[in-house]
Amino acid sequence: MGETVKIRTRGMRQNRGIRTTVAALAAVAGVAAAAVPAVAATTPASGTPRFLEPADLPPHPTSPWYAGPVTAGQPDPLPICVGDALPSITTHRDYWTEYDTSAQQITVVERSEQRAKDFAALLRKDLAGCAKKLMQQDPDITATQKYYGRLNVEEGADVYGIHTASAWGSSDIGLFSVGRDGTTVTVVRWGQMGNFQHAQVADFKATTVTAVNKLY
Repeated sequence: MGETVKIRTRGMRQNRGIRTTVAALAAVAGVAAAAVPAVAATTPASGTPRFLEPADLPPHPTSPWYAGPVTAGQPDPLPICVGDALPSITTHRDYWTEYDTSAQQITVVERSEQRAKDFAALLRKDLAGCAKKLMQQDPDITATQKYYGRLNVEEGADVYGIHTASAWGSSDIGLFSVGRDGTTVTVVRWGQMGNFQHAQVADFKATTVTAVNKLY
């Protein structure tokens, strides 16, 4: 299953209220959304990377996936683990179901292959240290992470899992991947309430391969 890193915090404090970290975790888990018709993405111009369609995402047992438009700029709120590294030239698309599952694709086109390679390496480093960073930011969070390996698609893609549990009882599982095709780096995020047993790893890997292959 890959390397597992598990660190627990001590002396958890109570009644801390809502914090920025919690808001970011909610973005990973995917807050239940009302059924909204999908908004079709604009057909990309030549040379513009394409994004996943709802049907490309890990299947939900009881709900279709819906999608927003492809949007220029950083996502708001920024996703955990990778958000701090995203530049202003980021483009993203949000996806959701009628229940507690959400997803996001984030794409950055760099000026050269070396810059894209360096950026992908930075994102992988941030994901590798994500659990520890989350717990440093909030002592009421216990975070566990797994590395699910590298996928052989274009210049490669790496897959990670992050589970977070809070002192007040929430439990969220998120899957992340970082892939590159030439000068373009794409991140795919999937999240819902649950733990590693609820992670659709095989389906998410297939989604990641589709996302990287589909860029151009």
